Amino acid sequence: MSSLRQIAFYGKGGIGKSTTSQNTLAALAELGQKILIVGCDPKADSTRLILHAKAQDTILSLAASAGSVEDLEIEDVIKLGYKDIRCVESGGPEPGVGCAGRGVITSINFLEENGAYEGIDYVSYDVLGDVVCGGFAMPIRENKAQEIYIVMSGEMMAMYAANNISKGILKYANSGGVRLGGLICNERQTDKELELADALAKKLGSRLIYFVPRDNVVQHAELRRMTVLEYAPDSKQADHYRNLATKIHNNAGQGAIPTPISMDELEDMLMEHGILKPVDESLVGKTAAELAAVSA
Repeated sequence: MSSLRQIAFYGKGGIGKSTTSQNTLAALAELGQKILIVGCDPKADSTRLILHAKAQDTILSLAASAGSVEDLEIEDVIKLGYKDIRCVESGGPEPGVGCAGRGVITSINFLEENGAYEGIDYVSYDVLGDVVCGGFAMPIRENKAQEIYIVMSGEMMAMYAANNISKGILKYANSGGVRLGGLICNERQTDKELELADALAKKLGSRLIYFVPRDNVVQHAELRRMTVLEYAPDSKQADHYRNLATKIHNNAGQGAIPTPISMDELEDMLMEHGILKPVDESLVGKTAAELAAVSA
């Protein structure tokens, strides 16, 4: 029986998913785990910090050059990076043309059929934005990813996205084994961020796995296309990613079927923490000039 753990990182676009995932996976590799990253974003940037590269050649682009995906060898698509982490990018069509989700489906099938998962401890799927439809949901729909980690912050739209992703997990949790492993809060220094992240995790029937503090060393490392663990291994931030990796490593079998909430419940939670004020319906839709006239 394989001990392979298949995890996926989801979250609002621009929330720092790829950065968080690559630093965490680098820390897991430090623990001696054998890692395969499957990038599921057409931008092909899910492995850039591990490979020190702008973008990796994708399965779809290599298949187009070779004639078809059947003409590829597994060695053609996998690159070794930091700590021997294996990296693959599914790729996608040009923006506005075709369905990038098909690239995810094609890539995962190709990898499975050609033994890419053999001898691996962790397969990690880094998925585009907060999209949970079509091919991008395949790690969830096809029972590939067993544990979903949602990267979020204390910003309302990041929490809204986390709740939406939980709805996607719930949809497939009963037909497959997918579970919400927990929330990872990537600090944006908003008001009461830790309290809000913890409250949302509890409402979703899950837990806050880790609160990652904001530190400019992350940006400095990214400019050099490196993880913090490689760029500044003795930094406090590197230790935070190590702590997060250890939490995930010890989280096997601890995932939950999420309990998503309504938009009203989300707004109520923000009000309870003093972030949102009750809306005066009589003022909705009024311009600044109209509001000034009302208060005059």
